[in-house]
Amino acid sequence: MIAIVDYGMGNLRSVERALQHVGGDARIVTTAGELAMAEKIVLPGVAAFGDAMDQLKAQRLVEPVIRAVKRGTPYLGLCLGLQLLFDVSYEDGEHYGMGLLPGKVVRFELDQRISGQSLRIPHMGWNQIQQERSCPMLDGLAGGEYMYFAHSFHVVPLEDDLTITTTDYGCNFTSAVWYRNIFATQFHPEKSQSAGLKILENFVRL
Repeated sequence: MIAIVDYGMGNLRSVERALQHVGGDARIVTTAGELAMAEKIVLPGVAAFGDAMDQLKAQRLVEPVIRAVKRGTPYLGLCLGLQLLFDVSYEDGEHYGMGLLPGKVVRFELDQRISGQSLRIPHMGWNQIQQERSCPMLDGLAGGEYMYFAHSFHVVPLEDDLTITTTDYGCNFTSAVWYRNIFATQFHPEKSQSAGLKILENFVRL
């Protein structure tokens, strides 16, 4: 069973439908007991970092997720589910994440004079990903695919080899990471048509 963690922040039904479409036994869960039965974990989200951590703590889900990931359960983070993996976010103050990956979450700082583009925050809509290294989650993708983004903050990993894709939005930022059983994307594969569904299919087949 693929557990989609429900902490009240995100359109979980679209994630559930997309995973089921590619053959996954996906279910939305809200408790640590349900999470303990999962063969894989998906953590979506579109809210503020601090609010998300507060809600996960209120539902007593932070430690169960961390324990599951540390014992090797495949994890897929989507959008905020990527950012929450890291040590700290500077969104509306300073908030600590799950600390499963070293790095921070920062707001886009776009210098229009350098980029030569008229870019707005949030980064919203379609943009390309470029593959930086091979990864099972990217099997079947050639690189340069367009994915759907909706975010104002992005991760800055402390270790370069965590990054598997980058995207250009006034700066070259990390748009997907991989470390052992941890996979996560800043973009929304469930909203990214065939290329995004391919990533979800690869996760289901792990």
